[in-house]
Amino acid sequence: MSDEESKQRQILVGETDSGADLKLPVVELLTGRGFVTGKSGSGKSNTASVIAEELLEAGYPLLIVDTDGEYYGLKEEYEMLHAGADEECDIQIGPEHAEQMATIALEENVPVILDVSGYLDEDVADELLREVARQLFVKEKKMKKPFLLVVEEVHEYIPEGGGVGETGNLLIKISKRGRKHGLGIVGISQRPADVKKDFITQANWLVWHRLTWDNDTKVVGRIIDTEYKELVSDLDDGQAFVQTDWTEVDVRKIQFRRKRTFDAGATPGLDDFERPELKSVSDALVGDLQNISERKEREQDRINELETELEKKEKRIETLEDELSSARDVSSAARQMADALSNTDTVQSQLPGEGGDLRRLHEEIADLEADRDELQEELEARDERIEGLEDRLAGQSAEVDRLRSENEQLRAVVRDLESDESESANDENAANDDDSASSIVQAGGDDIEFGYTPADEEPDRETTTDDEPGFVVADEERELADLLEVQWISDRVARACEGSQCSAETAEAILGLFATEGRLRTETVAARVDRSRVAVQSLVSELRTEGLLERSAERTYALSDDVRAELSATAADQ
Repeated sequence: MSDEESKQRQILVGETDSGADLKLPVVELLTGRGFVTGKSGSGKSNTASVIAEELLEAGYPLLIVDTDGEYYGLKEEYEMLHAGADEECDIQIGPEHAEQMATIALEENVPVILDVSGYLDEDVADELLREVARQLFVKEKKMKKPFLLVVEEVHEYIPEGGGVGETGNLLIKISKRGRKHGLGIVGISQRPADVKKDFITQANWLVWHRLTWDNDTKVVGRIIDTEYKELVSDLDDGQAFVQTDWTEVDVRKIQFRRKRTFDAGATPGLDDFERPELKSVSDALVGDLQNISERKEREQDRINELETELEKKEKRIETLEDELSSARDVSSAARQMADALSNTDTVQSQLPGEGGDLRRLHEEIADLEADRDELQEELEARDERIEGLEDRLAGQSAEVDRLRSENEQLRAVVRDLESDESESANDENAANDDDSASSIVQAGGDDIEFGYTPADEEPDRETTTDDEPGFVVADEERELADLLEVQWISDRVARACEGSQCSAETAEAILGLFATEGRLRTETVAARVDRSRVAVQSLVSELRTEGLLERSAERTYALSDDVRAELSATAADQ
């Protein structure tokens, strides 16, 4: 492969402290797990925009979750779909557009800015992001196409102190499992102390811009090394410490270049604000999304119309039932009077007089009976009208039920997709071999060129011990276990594990390596215990803080004198 072809697999984002160009591998960015942090004004959003510009320039699609409406400036040079709630967006969308948005991004290679800053209802914005991310994950399980999801203000979805909701759990799932499907994620935040540490320690590339709050700089000390806790506060705008798993040099000081496109996130000043001419996607693409919105509106309008008409019919039925009840009361009273007058014995005893009076009474009875019959006929006619109205109401109710059934079918499709995803998660262990065999779709090139290392490759086991001997004992496991039972050592190991969020088993394995092999570099330890460099460095830093380890050279550590003395005493007692 020529040098020119090799360069196409990397993007230039800035230069190192020595003046050399900093190039990042494209596939590691598209499929990896990134974290970019820094206080407001330090350059973190500029860095995210620079990476986005370079990926767009090379023709790679991505989806940016914009929480502050500051990424639309990318449309100054690149055709992107700007979707959200504001009128300035190309299209106004809701959660019902999620599947189409994922299709546009993955299958039609259209870069997307998902602007959630304009939604007045935060639940709607949260549901939109959750459904779009879910659709990306589901589709990528089949497509396996390198694709990057950029999430601004990631601490709002994956907080360290509060509960993580359904959307946050989905983003964590993507960070843990998305890589093997080709779906990468980068989280951006001003406050690393507010981001769940599980997300940060999963990252295989991190960018640390200027941080000044003590809680934030402590995170830097735990993840990189204690010396960087103070150095990160002195960084200039645009400068950052870049930490990656794919280079021999773990941490480099970098000056990122300024973004080329319009800076929509800049602090407003007194100068006149001129919005540049922005590029737009095709009308056909927007039209497809608009059709979804219009169809949804028509369905909702029809449902509202039918429900209004149904309410009117129900009120009319209540009125007719009241009239029918009143008429039946009148008919009952007339029937009682007629029955009373038809009893001649009672009439004669109560109404004295000659036969003419009786005839008059009988005539009145006949008239009342005729009135009663007319009322009965009118009531029967009203009953027929009520039955007709009920038949019409049943027809209208059937129409409402049909529309509701269609909506339930649509919801069932979504639930089926979620069920399929859950079943695939339960079968993941049985399907690991198949997943491992599935390769990411690449635009040519081999694994070495893309920065991959085979999963079964034997890790580098060389150590930099500088001829410092370890401990040779008859029963190393027993003496190490005895050492860890020493109260002051076990307490410090527990605190170190809590601070780094690593397990006690990992800490015991790491202390065992230092006890038997002397001084070691953190990357060697990470390879030996099969953990990421970021996680191991975090634990080693905590062990050093607790006085169990000491640093003998840059990123090289050994057991402290106190621990060595305790271990020697344990060996002597055997």
